[in-house]
Amino acid sequence: MLKNTMIIGPKCPSCGDKKMVTDQNTGELFCGKCGFVVTDKITDTGAEWRSFANDESNRTRVGAGTSLTMHDMGLSTVIGAVNKDSTGKPLSASVKSSIVRLRTWDSRTQAHSSADRNLRQALNEMDKLKDKLALTNAVIEKAAYIYRKAMEKKLVRGRSIHGLVAACLYASCRNTETPRTLNDIAKGINIRRKDVARCYRLIFRELELKMPVADPVKGVSRIASIAELSEKTKRKATAILNEAKRVGMTAGKDPMGIAAAALYLACISTGEVKSQKEISIASGVTEVTIRNRCAGLRKMLND
Repeated sequence: MLKNTMIIGPKCPSCGDKKMVTDQNTGELFCGKCGFVVTDKITDTGAEWRSFANDESNRTRVGAGTSLTMHDMGLSTVIGAVNKDSTGKPLSASVKSSIVRLRTWDSRTQAHSSADRNLRQALNEMDKLKDKLALTNAVIEKAAYIYRKAMEKKLVRGRSIHGLVAACLYASCRNTETPRTLNDIAKGINIRRKDVARCYRLIFRELELKMPVADPVKGVSRIASIAELSEKTKRKATAILNEAKRVGMTAGKDPMGIAAAALYLACISTGEVKSQKEISIASGVTEVTIRNRCAGLRKMLND
């Protein structure tokens, strides 16, 4: 807690004493002898900086932190769209015309090359998909990092921006273990699944990405939520998948397929009535896949 500080300044208007006390919490300046409040609004003379890192020695000036999700890392100036001055009064016609012209040229100079314009459009698309697919900031940040690496390798030239954005988002989801399928990404950005898969294979090969093995347990909650299954069924399916992972049965299998099969078996076990077709629609895998995975899981449970 900040303490009061005593300063030798102007005389007190009431008693004439020179010992004035500054209260750092309330912003008051008062006499230390008679308590007369000289002023109740003192200008803050402290340091004009904020640290956005854990390192206190990095005393960054005030302003927003930098981010890979902005084409200029958040280091550019922005001329606001509100045509008012600092006091809130509307600008005159001549000044307004000058500000509009300045705003236009400010926007043009921030992305003067084709690569900058490409990056700007790609990051705008990622920002739209963030809300549409309910993705976290960490996923978008990772996707922006992968896209920047792809630009350095010149993988963007001659390819669709939407396809590469979708591929980077899918790679980011795989890397952060966020349960999103190729179909989800393709549907969100409104392009063919085949195009997303082709671009993903390209960046995976050229950037030498290392992807963790997908955990089917992470897909259980998503499928159960869409199919409106109970918590008891979800827990039973999770137990089945944990046992399958222990015996090594999930290796090389589609995570969503085996998660859907585990949920179907859990429905049978708990008495919850759900058909294979309903589970298939909720998970995005075919009924044949669910039946094949169910056969393997049943054999494991019987053993």
